[in-house]
Amino acid sequence: MWLVVPLYNEATVIGDVVRHARATFPNVVCVDDGSRDASAAEALAAGAHLVQHPVNLGQGAALQTGFEFALADPRMEYVVTFDADGQHQIDDVLVMLDQLRRNDLDLVIGSRFLDERTQPSRLKKLVLRLAVAYTNATTHTRLTDAHNGLRVLSRPVVERVDITQNRMAHASELVAQFGEMRLDGRPLRYEEAPVHILYTDYSMSKGQSLWNSVNILVELMLR
Repeated sequence: MWLVVPLYNEATVIGDVVRHARATFPNVVCVDDGSRDASAAEALAAGAHLVQHPVNLGQGAALQTGFEFALADPRMEYVVTFDADGQHQIDDVLVMLDQLRRNDLDLVIGSRFLDERTQPSRLKKLVLRLAVAYTNATTHTRLTDAHNGLRVLSRPVVERVDITQNRMAHASELVAQFGEMRLDGRPLRYEEAPVHILYTDYSMSKGQSLWNSVNILVELMLR
């Protein structure tokens, strides 16, 4: 299994994120998306594999590069998409991986709305709910949290993913592809899992603000 971590200007925290993840999952690849700080060096020092984009392309592009890196490992069975800012929890990954194997699934998507551990602001929750409603109405999926970056994907799913939306809209593009995807002629078997998104002052400053949620909604409408 590989953890794929898109990385952009996270030198402050990425070392701790990688070290903590590798204590449970040794195979971590960070895709440095044109960082202007010491993110790449910190990730390497913490033991991650590193792929670098010479310029900033966006999180969608970083994920696609990470998927291609993981697919080069013939032993890879699963990929986890995992954020670099410390908001995702390794304990949640363990639960999601067990859920995927136990229930013979192709995909497990994290949801911050299936329990009470995550506490976004009311306005942020409203915007995210609107994004979920739009995504469910325009794709062949039914989710409670369409823009959660914590996912466990089986190899056949990773092989078929083709992200072309580099910025925030890539999450909706992924959901749309999951809804259309067929494995041996059947729809994907997927479930959601409750996850704890840890909002800190740092993660809020790095893209978890209400304004960022509004940007997601705007990109959805323009996609």
